[in-house]
Amino acid sequence: MTNTRTRIPQDLDRNLALDLVRVTEAAAMAAGRWVGRGDKEGGDGAAVDAMRKLINSIPMRGVVVIGEGEKDNAPMLFNGEEVGDGSGPEVDVAVDPIDGTTLMSKGMPNALAVLAVAERGAMFDPSAVFYMEKLAVGPAYADVVDIDAGVTENLRRIAKVKGTDVSGVTVCVLDRPRHDDLVGQIRRTGAGIRFISDGDIAGAIAAARGESDVDVLMGIGGTPEGITAACALKCMGGMMQAKLWPRDDAERAKALDAGHDLDRVLTTDDLVTGDNCFFVATGVTSGDLLRGVSYRAGGAYTQSIVMRSKSGTIRVIDSYHRLEKLALYSAIDFDGRPLAEQE
Repeated sequence: MTNTRTRIPQDLDRNLALDLVRVTEAAAMAAGRWVGRGDKEGGDGAAVDAMRKLINSIPMRGVVVIGEGEKDNAPMLFNGEEVGDGSGPEVDVAVDPIDGTTLMSKGMPNALAVLAVAERGAMFDPSAVFYMEKLAVGPAYADVVDIDAGVTENLRRIAKVKGTDVSGVTVCVLDRPRHDDLVGQIRRTGAGIRFISDGDIAGAIAAARGESDVDVLMGIGGTPEGITAACALKCMGGMMQAKLWPRDDAERAKALDAGHDLDRVLTTDDLVTGDNCFFVATGVTSGDLLRGVSYRAGGAYTQSIVMRSKSGTIRVIDSYHRLEKLALYSAIDFDGRPLAEQE
């Protein structure tokens, strides 16, 4: 199946990036109060509320086409929700108020607030298939990998380009029982594994960064995260290849009824077409990619990454937020506490 929605070229102003990063900063600061409290839903809900309020002030006519949360009934900005202030370009929006809710709730590294924007019709419609098999690499390996070539062959190709043997290659894998066979194949090649418990958007970005010690992301993860990560990889010159992975017969039947070819290899350009997208993320907890939110008396520090595919520019933004100033015009209680503490 091809993406049949009409894509209308839009002039996405470069200044949009700074508007978008304010949205992820708001989500991260709202969720930051919940870090380590063991409440996934509370932290995710706070991030969603903050993101929804800020995103509706942005000059764009957006439609949420990837709303993380639907697959597990978590709080979310729902698919089809209109966002923005009703002016400006028509865009597709992918949101993940917290990529790594478990990481946030346990105070573990690499939880992010994430937002991606592309021209209207550019993002792939997975038709309620919530998981996909993924292979993600950076620019150095983009032309040599092939998801159909198999684990061993891809690791050999990566090692050859890297100028090492396979033992010098590191694979990022979500730590899930469904990956037992994949882990066995990787270990038989001699390659190393970096397990992550959640948050494979950060994992895909790590695989694409030249300074990272991760060379490739492999395995089955969420389709929303895959499409969102594809926006980042397009900005970075990386590559994602993916295949839809229905969880059961009912989901498989829905995919086939929607016209999907389950054997089709989806590339980065299939997941997000064109070359005019933005990806922004703000750290909720500190990790390999970004520092998390840290609070001081009356203020908070955040660190964000902003990418634009059209220019290939990647910026890291360190921000300090004076909470009493934000309170004068913001509808969000950044200085608030979880309800259990207020009672």
